[in-house]
Amino acid sequence: MKILHFADAHIDMANYGRHDPETGLPLRVLDFLKSLDTIVNTAIAEKVDLVIFAGDTYKDRSPAPTYQREWGKRIYRLSEAKIPTLLLVGNHDLSPATGRAHALQEFGTLQVPQIYVLDKPQFLSSEELNLPVQVIALPWVSKSGMMAYSQMSGAENEKVYDKLEELLEDFVSGCFEQIAPELPVILTAHASVQGAKYGAERMVMLGNDLVLSGSLVKNDKLDYVALGHIHKPQNLNENAHPPVIYPGSIERVDFGEAKDKKFFVTANIEKGKTEVEWRELTGIRPFLDVFAKPPSELGLTEFLISKLPSKEKLKDAILRLIIEYPREWDTLIDEPALRNYTAEAFEFHLVKRPQVEARIRLAADQTVSSLAPLELLEQYWKTLHADEGESEILQKMAKDVVNNEESEL
Repeated sequence: MKILHFADAHIDMANYGRHDPETGLPLRVLDFLKSLDTIVNTAIAEKVDLVIFAGDTYKDRSPAPTYQREWGKRIYRLSEAKIPTLLLVGNHDLSPATGRAHALQEFGTLQVPQIYVLDKPQFLSSEELNLPVQVIALPWVSKSGMMAYSQMSGAENEKVYDKLEELLEDFVSGCFEQIAPELPVILTAHASVQGAKYGAERMVMLGNDLVLSGSLVKNDKLDYVALGHIHKPQNLNENAHPPVIYPGSIERVDFGEAKDKKFFVTANIEKGKTEVEWRELTGIRPFLDVFAKPPSELGLTEFLISKLPSKEKLKDAILRLIIEYPREWDTLIDEPALRNYTAEAFEFHLVKRPQVEARIRLAADQTVSSLAPLELLEQYWKTLHADEGESEILQKMAKDVVNNEESEL
């Protein structure tokens, strides 16, 4: 059995750049589609036996029809090539409202040949897939859907993920009782797993996300675990069986993934033995993140330009320059010069972080202990460079508070 596993396509992430004049699509969407084409072409050229997409097709459950068309074209190519393809529903594909259609619904509704939409926990036998493999599928389950299914009250809100984890573990245990022992078993899930390292696109919310236990996915009855949801590529069971793989997203989503390489995975699976090959996606658009803290106002713009990559490296890259500096230097930054230097970049983001001098400087013959509270406040307003009229109003309000407190004592 040779499988291809990828996840977190997010093909409509058009948060940077311009539109392509020929197709009308955002250029960033074309970046994601380029990676998707590489994955589909590999599956067809290498005649894999099974493709597993582990969830999150779009950025949300209401994609524009144009993006649905582009995704559909590529998935239909797998159908035409007669490659069984599992489409797991992820959290970005699913509506938080119970009963609403998810973003992959049309493939199930139209019953596209060889395409299996997995929108609920289920066990797929070898006979159903017409392949010598068995699959346990755990798509994303919404919190509201889980509460409705379990008939939990609002008062039990904080227990919903504990209940969900318990039910999913029971479900997997039940699947193990159905498996044919001579055939390999794949578990695919769109979820966080205990011990995983998160990238910047941390879609889970602290204390508010289902986290599968490591023991569940590292069970020796499994032969491959195909995960989605976390964008950082990783094997959670390195040098052991089964491989527990997050392939990561197929393109960089934001600056938090600036240093991450992007992959999909092919694997040769046998009962008790699996060989994994990480396939790096090339031509990924660079994200360059630069932080600069100028030491002096002299030659400020020249210093900032010296911190930037060469023009050759900037070409077609998405660049962010974060500058931290005293607020009074603001007018000394030559933004047109910076934009001229970065003209070949795909997009340039200049983030200014002016700092306010917070220290209070007293005269040489003064000490903090010698000043009354209102005198200290007056010094503080000066360090903020506050408008004189505004300082007077604030000082008067402070005086009223202090006098009121003293009269009550």
